[in-house]
Amino acid sequence: MKLRVVLITLLLLAPQTPSNSATPPKAGSICTKVGITKNYNGKKYTCIKSGKKLVWNKGVAIKTSTPAPTSTQTPNRKQITSTNKNLDLDIYLGVMDGAKVAPRSTELTIRTSDGRLRSYLLFAPSRINPMKPAPLVIALHGGLGNAVQFEGNSGLNEFAESNGFYVVYPNGISAIENQAILQTWNAGDCCGPAFKNNVDDVAFIKILVKQLKSSYLIDPRRVFAIGHSNGGMLAYKLACELSDEISGIGVQSASLGISQCQPTFPVSVVHIHGTSDKNFPIDGGLGSGIAGVPFRSARFAVDTLATANRCDASPETSKIKQNADLVIYSWDKCASSVGIRYIIVDAASHAWMGHPAQSNIANSYVGVPYEKLDSTKAILSFLLLHPRS
Repeated sequence: MKLRVVLITLLLLAPQTPSNSATPPKAGSICTKVGITKNYNGKKYTCIKSGKKLVWNKGVAIKTSTPAPTSTQTPNRKQITSTNKNLDLDIYLGVMDGAKVAPRSTELTIRTSDGRLRSYLLFAPSRINPMKPAPLVIALHGGLGNAVQFEGNSGLNEFAESNGFYVVYPNGISAIENQAILQTWNAGDCCGPAFKNNVDDVAFIKILVKQLKSSYLIDPRRVFAIGHSNGGMLAYKLACELSDEISGIGVQSASLGISQCQPTFPVSVVHIHGTSDKNFPIDGGLGSGIAGVPFRSARFAVDTLATANRCDASPETSKIKQNADLVIYSWDKCASSVGIRYIIVDAASHAWMGHPAQSNIANSYVGVPYEKLDSTKAILSFLLLHPRS
C-alpha cells in the first residue's frame, strides 16, 4: 500500500506541461497561456494574444553570456569581506517570544469562482483586542505539505498569541483526491496537480482575505504572506499579482515561478535561503525533490522585487556578531516605506529553520533543520516593522 501511494505521488507530482509542450514553438502557432516562454534553437519564444488567439511570437535571440553573480547568484563569501558591516543588526527586533497555546485553530472552507471547495485553518489568539485592527499572516505550506503540517512546523500560532495577529493556513491542491495530504500550489511554473490543472491560487487567496476582512478587524496595511518552498513561490506570485491586498511577503527556500513581476503597489520582502539547500538550490536549477522543475535563483527573485519597488541597485551587506553563518543584504532605500532583506545562511538545508521537523521522513526529504536561526521570528520582525504607508 505504501509503495502504491509513493508511485501515485511521483506520477502526480512530476512536472506537468500543456499537451503541445513537445512541439517546438513556431511564430504564429497556437500556445496555451499568455506569458509562458520556451527556448528553442537559440531563441526565446513568448506566448502572446493576437486577436482572439494565443500564439507564439517571433522569438528573440538568447544571449549566451553568463549572468553577473551580483544579480542572480550567491556571491562567494570572499567577495563580501570588504562590504558594509552592521554588527549590531537585530534580526528579531520587535517580536516577542512565542507563547504556548493549546491547538485550537478552526478548520473552515470557502467556495472559489472555479467551483472548488477550498479548505483552510484559522487561528485567532485569545489575547487579541477584537476592536483594534490587527495584522493578518497568510501561512503557505511547502509542496507536499499541508495546513496542519505548516501550523505545527512554523510556530506561528505561538508568535500570534504573544504578538497579537491572526494567522490563516490555506491548503493547496491535493495529489490524492479527498485527502488533505501532499498539497501543492500553482506558483507559475510549478508545482504538481495545482500547476497541472492551472488552479488559480491567487484568486483563492484574494477571496479568502476578503472573507477574513469581513469577519475580523484586519489592518489592511499589515496583510502578509509567509511561505516555504512552493508556498514561498506562491508568496512571490501574490506580491506580483495581488499587491493591492498583500503589503509584504516572507519566504524561505523559494524564488519566482513567473518571468515578469509588475506589482501595482510596493511590497516589502524578506527572503531566507540556505547554501546547502538541495531541494531548492540557492543559485537555481533542478533540485533534488520530485518537482522536476529548473528553479530560478533566489537572487533573481530578490532583484526582481527590488527593481519593482524602485530600490537602490546596490544593497548594503551586513554580518552579525551573534551568528557568523549569516550574510544579510538590505535594500532600505525603496519606494514608499517598503524594504527588502535577503538572508543567506551558510550550510543550512531546505528545512524550515529554527523549528523541529514534523517527522523523520521530513528530515530525510528536506534535510535537518538549521537551529541557529528562527525563520518565523526573523520574518515576522521584518514584516511587522514594514507596514504599508
